[in-house]
Amino acid sequence: MKKRSRWLVAVCATANVLCATAQEPLRMTLQQIFTTAETHNASISSFKTAIKEAEDGVAAAHSARLPDLEATASVSYLGNVNIWDRPFKNRFTAETPHFGNNFAVMARQTVYSGGAISSGIRQAKLGHEMARVEAEENRQRVRFLLTGHYLQLHNLHNQEEVFNQNIALTETLICQTRSRMEQGVALQNDITRHELQLEQLRLGRARVQDAQRIISHQLTTAIGIDTTVVIVPQEEFHTELCPTDGEAEWQLLATSNNTTLQKALIGTKIAEEKVKTERSERLPKVALVAEDHFDGPVTFEIPTLDKNINYWYVGVGVSYNISSLWKRNKHLKQARTAALHSQDQQREAREGIENAIQAAYTNYLTSFTELKTQQKSVELAVQNYRIIQNRYENGLALITDMTDAANVKLDAELALVSARLNVIYNYYQLKYISNTL
Repeated sequence: MKKRSRWLVAVCATANVLCATAQEPLRMTLQQIFTTAETHNASISSFKTAIKEAEDGVAAAHSARLPDLEATASVSYLGNVNIWDRPFKNRFTAETPHFGNNFAVMARQTVYSGGAISSGIRQAKLGHEMARVEAEENRQRVRFLLTGHYLQLHNLHNQEEVFNQNIALTETLICQTRSRMEQGVALQNDITRHELQLEQLRLGRARVQDAQRIISHQLTTAIGIDTTVVIVPQEEFHTELCPTDGEAEWQLLATSNNTTLQKALIGTKIAEEKVKTERSERLPKVALVAEDHFDGPVTFEIPTLDKNINYWYVGVGVSYNISSLWKRNKHLKQARTAALHSQDQQREAREGIENAIQAAYTNYLTSFTELKTQQKSVELAVQNYRIIQNRYENGLALITDMTDAANVKLDAELALVSARLNVIYNYYQLKYISNTL
């Protein structure tokens, strides 16, 4: 019985350890978040498959240069031959061998296609390049989403720390007020007001903690890991390390790396290749041809010869679709218009990225101004709180003054936390627009 009890105790202890381990927060840096997403994120995996599909498309386009080889074989039952005079009189029936066989091998190698095959290969390569750029665009989009979640989670953790500090400060103030009440210099109402403020602080902290669990769940879902894991930001962000390079540097980075511009450029090249393809439809096609036939019986003789006949030939074939001279004109005109449209879209994309960088950089500089303002606000709020606290302890201020000072201090400290992370967020937004995230 004792051994069984000890065994149960050991099992329970092990289970408690495993539960504690499962609930232990997972500390991760932003780069670790990115690395995990590269392997497990469903969207990134999907675009990797699209790249592989585009690579197969290039191989398929190259196969158009290979020769065509076709083989046919058949057996058949032949009926007797009936012959009439022209007025359909005097029918004559000729016996025919009833077993027929046909076998043929045909080979064709395109020599000249008006550039259609080469253009098709170039379009396939551009399609592969487009798939690669789209995959990079999606990777940047996923990383920016993860960055937003990570910074928001970091912000909530800092807010929780602010609430913890103010809760500890309020609890100390309650203890001091109780001591003053025992000395007869404070009222029960003062303690009640402080306790009410304490409950509000605890409620604010609870809301922040709940928000952390929501963001953590969204983050784990995005990077493709167990959603029961609680992620805690490990990386510390320092606004002093954020560069203040000029807007021109960011504009240059965006021009070189932005995927929207790259996609527009590739789209223009694809449209130009389609123009070449349409133009090739109006040109002749030249091919080397070879065929070998083995047929029987010989039906072009009457009576039919019950023999096999083999014949073959090699040569050069030239084909030209004369109707393309008037049928393909509209298609060619449409392709040229599409190429002009692509060029317009490319210019539009360049203007859009330039405006986006300018707006993001302006917001980035504004966030530094907001940060300085909030730092000064916290300094003044803390100074005001200490003055009011000193006056309150000396009986020169009301409890409402003390509560107002505490609320102003809390709001200023929370705003400072958000201002710091806002600088970081605007910096990463610049990196996202310039596709250097």
